Amino acid sequence: MTEHDDAIEIPVNGILDLHTFRPGEVADVVRDYLEACREKGITSIRIIHGKGIGNLRRTVEATLKKIPWVKSWQPAGHDAGHWGATLVEL
Repeated sequence: MTEHDDAIEIPVNGILDLHTFRPGEVADVVRDYLEACREKGITSIRIIHGKGIGNLRRTVEATLKKIPWVKSWQPAGHDAGHWGATLVEL
């Protein structure tokens, strides 16, 4: 059995819900997902990290800062998760 035998298949549709991932996986998941979106021509992405105490949001933002082709990001509006989600433009 290889490491990828139990990999979760994430639909690449512009919405990434991080609730099923461990905090230590989040940076890699975000980076890989944004790359997959970029390859498919999806340039507007919503990353759902939840409100909580803000640890996942900070991890997402720190990851976004390191990706040169991310144009911008901001908290989602009230209709799209507000502080529990981040909108990203590639």
